[in-house]
Amino acid sequence: MSPRPHGRRTAAAGSALILAATLAACTPDPSPEVAVRSFLLAWQSGEHAEAARYTDGDPEEVERALTDMKEQLDLASLRFGLGPISREKDSATAEFSAHADLGMGDPTWDYTGRMPLTWGPDGWKITWSSGVLHPELNPEERLAVSYEAQERGQILDSQGRPLVAADRVSAFGVVPAEMEDKEAGVTELARLLDEDPDRLLNRVRSAPPEQFQPLVLMRNSSVDGALLADVREISGADVQEVEINLTPAAAPFVVGEVAGTAEHRVSSRVPGTYQAGDTVGLSGLQNIYQHELAGSATTQVVTLDADGQVTGVLESWEGEQSGGVDTTLDTDVQRAAEHALTGMPGDAYLVAVAPGTGEILAAANASGNTGDDNAFTGSYKPGGTFGVIAALAALETGAATPTSEVPCGPSVEIGGQTFTNPSQGSLSFDPSLVRNIAFGCNVGFAALGEEVGAEALAATAQELGVGANWQLPVPSSPGEVEIGGGEVETASAMIGEHGVRVSPLTMALVAGAVADGSWHPPQLVRDEAAAGATALDATGLEVVRQGLREAVVQRMPELTMGVGEGEVHGQAARTEQGDTALHWFVGYQGDVAFAVLAEVDPAQTQWSQYAVTAAQSFLSGMANGVPETTTGVPDTTTEAPLTEADLTATEETGW
Repeated sequence: MSPRPHGRRTAAAGSALILAATLAACTPDPSPEVAVRSFLLAWQSGEHAEAARYTDGDPEEVERALTDMKEQLDLASLRFGLGPISREKDSATAEFSAHADLGMGDPTWDYTGRMPLTWGPDGWKITWSSGVLHPELNPEERLAVSYEAQERGQILDSQGRPLVAADRVSAFGVVPAEMEDKEAGVTELARLLDEDPDRLLNRVRSAPPEQFQPLVLMRNSSVDGALLADVREISGADVQEVEINLTPAAAPFVVGEVAGTAEHRVSSRVPGTYQAGDTVGLSGLQNIYQHELAGSATTQVVTLDADGQVTGVLESWEGEQSGGVDTTLDTDVQRAAEHALTGMPGDAYLVAVAPGTGEILAAANASGNTGDDNAFTGSYKPGGTFGVIAALAALETGAATPTSEVPCGPSVEIGGQTFTNPSQGSLSFDPSLVRNIAFGCNVGFAALGEEVGAEALAATAQELGVGANWQLPVPSSPGEVEIGGGEVETASAMIGEHGVRVSPLTMALVAGAVADGSWHPPQLVRDEAAAGATALDATGLEVVRQGLREAVVQRMPELTMGVGEGEVHGQAARTEQGDTALHWFVGYQGDVAFAVLAEVDPAQTQWSQYAVTAAQSFLSGMANGVPETTTGVPDTTTEAPLTEADLTATEETGW
C-alpha cells in the first residue's frame, strides 16, 4: 500500500522555467510536486499523451485538449514555472506560471494557472477540467487569438488632400469552421495563389473559427474568373471585396507602392514581422513610414462558445493607432508636372520646389513607375545649366565682374583640348557675363576655369547644395563635384561636363537658391527638422538673374506667353551622357523653382528641346489648370528658329 500523505503546505524550490530535468519518480507519485512537475514537463515538451497520465481525466480527452490549445493559439512555444503547492490531507492545489509565445509578430502571453490534485490508489493525480488550461476557461469554450487590424493611414499633400487612392481589392481567405480539412484547404489555397502555406496556416489555426480570415490581398485586375472558381471549390474558402488605401494618386515614386504581406511574397522582401493579410509599404514614403501608416493590430486571447461567439477576453494587447503623413507636395503643382511629361520620347523628370523654404512641391517621372526615382537619385551631367554655378564662382573669385568682358568666340583651346559652343556660334557684341549666361556660352565659361580654379568651383557648388550633406526620408542624392586638378578638367567642369553629377532635385534647389537669395535644404515631410539656409552673394545673384531672364527672352519665347503672371527665368541646355542626349531646363517663376530633364535618343532631331517644351506645359498647367484626361502634348518635333543678331555663326542656338 502506498504511504498515506500528511497534511502540510510546501513550496516549489524557485520558479525557474522547467527545462529538461530528469525526474526519477516512484509510481505512484509520493508527493503532489512530483505529479505537477511531471505533468508540466510533458505538456511543455508537447508529449500530450504522457501528460494525460498524470491526470484523472480520460486520456484521449486530455491529450486532445492539450493539443487543441496549442493549435488554437498557434503556439510557437510554451514554458512553465512551478509555483507554490498547498496540501491538506487527500487534496492539494498547485499554482504555475505559463509563458505562451503566440508566434511571429504576436506578443507573449503570461498568466498564472492552478490545478487541483487528489490522492488515490494510484497516488497523486491532477483533477482534470478545462480550468487546468486556464482558470477562466469553461468546459464548453475554446481559446482563440483575435486580431483587429488598423485601417491604413493616408499620405497627404500640403493642403491635406489625399495622395493615395482607395482601391477595391479582393481578399482571399477562409472561414476556419467551414473547412473540411483546414491544413489541406489552406495549402491548396496557397498553391492557387502561389504563396507560402505556412504563414497562412499560422493565421488560420489561431483565429476565431466562425470569422472570415483575409489571408491574401490582390488587386481586382489580377483576379480572373477561373481563379475565383478554383478558390471557391475549397470548402470554407471565400473571396470578399475590401477597400484599402493602396495606389498612389500622384507622385507615385515618392508616395510608394503598397501590397499585402502575402501578396508578391512581401514578408520575405521587407523586414519586420507581419500577419498574413497585413498591408506593407514596399517603396517610397509608404515604406519609410510603414509603422506610422499601418499602426499595429489589437491582439486578444479570447474564449469562444460553440457558435464561435466571444464569451470573454483573457488578455489584450492594444495596437498603435495608424496615422497620416503630411508632405510638402502640392497636388495642383504635381498634376501640372505629371501632365507636362506626358508624351516625352523617353524617360523624363520634373522637380519643383518652393524657393524660400526648399519644400518639394512636385516630383514627377514620365514613366509613372513607383520604382523610377531618378528625379531624386539620378546622376546626370548638368551641361550648360551648370553655368549658373560657374558664373557665381567666377564672380566670387574675381575671375569676372558684373561689367567685365568675357570673350565668347566660336572655340577656345585649353591644355591642348578645343572647347566649342553648342551651335559653333559666338558673341561679337558686348560679351558680358550676363550675355554669356543668356546664350549658354561654353567657350566663355571654359576660358574662365583656370582663374576660378577647381577648389573654388567645388566650394561654390557646395554652397548651392551640389555635393553638400543633405538628405530626404526617401532615397535622394545631392550630386557630386569631383574635379581633377588640371586646367582641362576644370574648364570641362565649368560647363557641367567633367566631374559634375546632379539630379533634377539638386538643380531645382539651385534654381530656388538663385530666386530666393539663399540655398535651402530640401524638405518633403512636414515637421521634419531641416538644416539652416546658406545665404548667397547678392551682387553675383543679380548678374545670374539677369542672364537667366535674357536666356528666356532671347532663346525661349514660348516661355514668355501663356504661362501665367510673373517673369520666367531659366536656362536650357543639351549634353550627352553615354548613348543618351540629356535635355535640361532649370529655372523659376514666382514662388516655384523647378528643373526638367528629358532623356532622348541622340538620333532624334537635335534641335527640338523637349525640356523647354515640358517647362512651357508645366507653367501653363499651373497657370491655367490641367485637363482631367490628358490627350496629348504640344508637338515637339519642330520649333521656330531661335535668333540673336550677335550670334554670328548660325541662327540656331543649338542645345
